[in-house]
Amino acid sequence: MLERIQTIVVKEFKQVFRDPRMQFMIFIGPILQVLIFGYAVSTDVKNIPTAIYDLDNSPASREVIRRFSFSKYFKIKKYIGNDKEERDLIDKGRVSVVLRFNHGFANDLEGNRGAQIQFILDGTDSNTAAIALSYAAKIIQKYSNSVLQNRANILLKKELVYPDVELRERVWFNENLESRNYFIPGVIAMLVTVTSILLSALAIVREKEIGTMEQLLVSPIRPIEFILGKLTPFVVISFIDIIFIAAVGVLWFKIPLRGSMLLLIDSTCIYLLTTLGVGLFISSISSTQQEAAMSVFLFLPVMNLLSGFAFPITSMPKLVQYLTYIIPLRYYLEIVRGIFLKGVGINILWPQILVLLIIGVGVITISSLRFHKRLE
Repeated sequence: MLERIQTIVVKEFKQVFRDPRMQFMIFIGPILQVLIFGYAVSTDVKNIPTAIYDLDNSPASREVIRRFSFSKYFKIKKYIGNDKEERDLIDKGRVSVVLRFNHGFANDLEGNRGAQIQFILDGTDSNTAAIALSYAAKIIQKYSNSVLQNRANILLKKELVYPDVELRERVWFNENLESRNYFIPGVIAMLVTVTSILLSALAIVREKEIGTMEQLLVSPIRPIEFILGKLTPFVVISFIDIIFIAAVGVLWFKIPLRGSMLLLIDSTCIYLLTTLGVGLFISSISSTQQEAAMSVFLFLPVMNLLSGFAFPITSMPKLVQYLTYIIPLRYYLEIVRGIFLKGVGINILWPQILVLLIIGVGVITISSLRFHKRLE
């Protein structure tokens, strides 16, 4: 039995290393993708293109503009002088924000009246607009507090004349709140998923296309030996990929790896039961490699969206949140991010590992039985 499995494993590795396209997909493709995702995928909003429309032109308005320009969030692109130019800049997408000061801003501030600043946003990208609005509110709030304290100091000749509450934040695990540290471990999990499902689905269907499946069926090889021989190389390849991708994340992007690499590999081994099982199932219902590839790419977007890779599960509708419990990538993402960012061990991650094991054994069993029946 072991000799027959070994023969299939050797044959599969030879096919992989003989095909340049397959080599690129396995070894070069994932590294390029993690490099691209590492630079492109980010929720950090900086250098928001901003226009200034200052009708007041007072020291007070210039101080607010100075605070905006010296922040890392807003980048002043243009000073405008009329309403038409204001509309045109927003309509053409040249700026995302217009900061407008009407006549009398400084007079209202000095006369103990409420002074207003208009903050005009392009709401096409609602996420960026909401973040920009929160940044602007913080800048204006700090300016307002400084004006209030200065006025109190002048009137009452004291350094502090009103009680003050100061918020002192302490961030654990991702101290600088860099979204890259959150996304790249997720990219690692996603690439392992895509690689293992796609390669396992295509490899078995390839036997049908080139006509060698019939030869295998009349050989002494049993279906379970065929399945093990076919899937074993992709387990090895997935481990190589995750080591390469993790090395790029840690060495190139400086993503912290605070936990155990051995635990990450062990968890990946359990997770591969599911992904290889899905690939095996897709291969059993597909007749061509093109059909298998289309099936994989119809399945993967749903899996990624419901896993919490990009969007928080808690913000999804309740019904969708319940559906995420059957998505194995959800649990694998929690494991990968926990190991990379938090440095937690099996004492914390055992529930996710246990669920992955249950799902994985179920999926690989059902897929093997289905494939076995198809062969018969």
